[in-house]
Amino acid sequence: MVRSRREGVAFTVVVTVLVALGALPMLLVLALSGAPSSLLLATVLAALPVGPLVGCYLWLDRYEPEPRSLLALGLLWGGFVATAGALLVQGIGGLFVGFTEAASLAVVAPVTEEASKGAFLVLLLWLRRAELDGILDGIVYAGMVGIGFAFVENILYLAAAYNGTDGMGPGGTEALTTTFVLRCLVSPFAHPLFTTFIGVGVGIAVGSRSGAVRWLAPLGGYVLAVVTHALWNGSAFIGFGGFVVVYLVLMVPALAGMLALALWARRYEQRMLVNALGDAAHRGLLPATDIAWVVDLRARRTARAFARRHGGPEGEQAMRVYQQAAVELGFLHHRYLRGTPPPDFAVRGYDHVVLIRAVRPSIAFPGQVVPTRMSAQ
Repeated sequence: MVRSRREGVAFTVVVTVLVALGALPMLLVLALSGAPSSLLLATVLAALPVGPLVGCYLWLDRYEPEPRSLLALGLLWGGFVATAGALLVQGIGGLFVGFTEAASLAVVAPVTEEASKGAFLVLLLWLRRAELDGILDGIVYAGMVGIGFAFVENILYLAAAYNGTDGMGPGGTEALTTTFVLRCLVSPFAHPLFTTFIGVGVGIAVGSRSGAVRWLAPLGGYVLAVVTHALWNGSAFIGFGGFVVVYLVLMVPALAGMLALALWARRYEQRMLVNALGDAAHRGLLPATDIAWVVDLRARRTARAFARRHGGPEGEQAMRVYQQAAVELGFLHHRYLRGTPPPDFAVRGYDHVVLIRAVRPSIAFPGQVVPTRMSAQ
């Protein structure tokens, strides 16, 4: 447990320092990208798809919500570290190698940008592996990094389009509108989608008992991210018709497939939690009658409403704590049953069980006798 906390602190420190270092040059780049008024307009427009995209990933991440602090770090990493790292590598490479515009856009950018975004997931896998329980967690963290990256990149593209410095025309409102429609309305999911391939690979690695899979799955995810990113960027050189074909043939099916995978992963997590908690209940770690109120999302909401009605905000909070502890125990117990428990499995499991037993006497599910101290709140 001490080692886990030390690694958690190391992760937070490393990411925070890199975010600070990346923010300095990126804020300077943003400040120099246009007049304050055009930059403000570009920022507002770039921010419009951020809320809906984040909401979609949070909707997926409901069984075991990831720490909001880590999700925020993912956004910041994508916005500052990944963008700054990609620009630095591309700049150095262009200085010494002299890439053509086509090579830079279709090859160099996908390779460097997916590497800089994927580095956050690799750090999670290395230092915060306990926070990753499978494919769905990998998808959620990858999505946050991609959203942060796309937000900052869109500011630059929108400002350049408005100022006419993108080489596509004189600029102005028409150019800004075209760029906004293409990047923020038609394809706001592009960067999150690319990086999600890496997230899937990391999620597979976490649950695998094979050493080869633990290495090859993230690498394979990175390769797929680069390939899809390269095909998407390359469509810019084959005209609008080519762009539409790539969008319809590649991007839309890839997005639909990834959404289907995420929904399948969430249903799999529900079945997995039922089985894992059933085994835990058989071992006396929690009451078997509580499992449905913990696993089923609708039942969880019903239980929280019941707790609030009888115990006020404190009762609802106690129910949330109990449900979260039980879910955490379920994921941890599943990894134990699969033979892939984390090094601190015993200590973490003990902490979850202690919390479950401490909170359980103070809560009740619908149809059960409400404890006196709960009804008195």
